[in-house]
Amino acid sequence: MSTPRLLNRLTFRQLQVFEAVHRQHSYSRAAEQLGLTQPAVSAQIRQLEHALGQPLFKYAGKTLHVLPAADALAASTRAIFSQVSRLQMALSDMAGTISGELNLAAVSTAQYVVPHLIARFRAHYPNVQVRLRVCNRSQALERLAERRDDLVIMAMVPEDDDNLVFMPILDNELIPVVWPGHPLLEAEAPTLEELARHYLLMREPGSGVRTAFEQLAAEQDVALPHTIELGTNEAIKQGIMAHLGVAILPRLAVKLELGTGLLAELHLPGFPLRRSWCTVYPRDRLPTPVTELFLRFVRERIAEFNAHFQAPPRPMPDHGVVCLPLAPR
Repeated sequence: MSTPRLLNRLTFRQLQVFEAVHRQHSYSRAAEQLGLTQPAVSAQIRQLEHALGQPLFKYAGKTLHVLPAADALAASTRAIFSQVSRLQMALSDMAGTISGELNLAAVSTAQYVVPHLIARFRAHYPNVQVRLRVCNRSQALERLAERRDDLVIMAMVPEDDDNLVFMPILDNELIPVVWPGHPLLEAEAPTLEELARHYLLMREPGSGVRTAFEQLAAEQDVALPHTIELGTNEAIKQGIMAHLGVAILPRLAVKLELGTGLLAELHLPGFPLRRSWCTVYPRDRLPTPVTELFLRFVRERIAEFNAHFQAPPRPMPDHGVVCLPLAPR
């Protein structure tokens, strides 16, 4: 098939539908994402296959298999969409406004810092629409593999995955937390083994904090026989204050409670556990212009953000922008 004929028969809508099916490995999930019916998605894929002269997907039972032509088309589609996004950015720049979309996913421990990054970024680029999805580490890795976001912000980036590009942005300290007056606070040299004799409040399996703590306990040959699983860091904080148990939590998650005396840090050997939150994206996914802009913005302000979060609790410095929608021109 000649190139002009192919260009005349392809549409951006077909490529958009194809990209969703290829990423989701499902016609129904793609339809849900795009707000279409499943027959409409199937029709778009059939038209695209007819234009290309090759099948893209094949069902075997209830499993959708991606054929080689689909993988080749997916690489070209990503490049096409990236160029369109760059064109949009260039046109916005000419008009004096930078606009676009930025889709972020962040592990739950990073929810205490990412809104600050977004606020400062949108103070400079108010026409960028930002969406943030909060999840645990296991879900973040799944979203990375499925390329569902422009960037994922997480700690404990897999060291053996050469396909990931990451940039450390902020320090993340994990510390033992107990209620004020806990008997271990009076111990001369408390140990992790003594902490483990108490009920340990933990997040669900797949949580980065839980994984890091369990790794340390295994390294020190300390069993964790008494655990209570709670679904969020906020629930764990309330559980500690209610004397339900003790926990390992990010320092930033309990900074206010430590400062007001509602919670207390227990000093143990091996703590704090130090991790870095990082921006992460697949190496084979070209960042959009808005993503590149966000990465550059954060990179240039890493020292500023670290200084703010390491200091005693205080309001974020004013960025001079009132949080109201822009008036229409």
